[in-house]
Amino acid sequence: MKRQERAVRDGAEDTVFFPIASGQKMSTERFNDRVAEMAREAGFNHYLLAEFPRGDRSSFASNHLVSNWPQELIDFYEEADLFYCCKLLAALKKTAMPVFCDKAPFESAAANQENQRLTTLFRGHGLKNTFAFALHDMHLRQYIFAFSGDRVRLARAEAMEQVFRGMEFLELYGQQKPPEQPTESLSSREVECLRWSAAGKSSEEIAIILDLSAHTVVGYLKSAMRKLDSVNRMQAIARAFRYRLL
Repeated sequence: MKRQERAVRDGAEDTVFFPIASGQKMSTERFNDRVAEMAREAGFNHYLLAEFPRGDRSSFASNHLVSNWPQELIDFYEEADLFYCCKLLAALKKTAMPVFCDKAPFESAAANQENQRLTTLFRGHGLKNTFAFALHDMHLRQYIFAFSGDRVRLARAEAMEQVFRGMEFLELYGQQKPPEQPTESLSSREVECLRWSAAGKSSEEIAIILDLSAHTVVGYLKSAMRKLDSVNRMQAIARAFRYRLL
């Protein structure tokens, strides 16, 4: 068995691919180079690293981190607003395994008038087949790695190598990108009220559970919404989950 394949099987840490030293600092350009290297060595021409869309942040621009997509493609895709509902994300939501898509992976999973133009545009720029997988870092933030080009489906060992490279990348990326936090800390009561609200309880029901007045509960929720820079309870709950407060 080849050394690289054996290392993948055994889960070796810093002896394969591109070793990353703990605490090593890297520039944005170097991070971009790492993802480009992953694409190049796997035989793909294009790459995309993005955060997995969340309820309160679903647009392509707000989740896009690194790619070598042509600017025309980035602009059109952002305007079409199809990233959060595309076929590729739908597939990744159903499995923990890598996926290989050869049929318009960035199209909307539902019928959409932009789909045909989008497919033509992607194929025109050479994004024909796409290999992708989702991983999370130590802060539980989830990311999408997507590599596109003309190459055929990856062999099992190649796919394993790419996933391992992605894990190495996020180990360092997560160290250098601390998790988002609200500008002002929430009190324990505010968090409790948000937690029960996330469970579907009304202000009156939360008041009974916490032995408070409904007016007090509403006050806690309004305070939490202000600290989370949210316009309603739903957005506050989504951001509280993002900040891992719930």
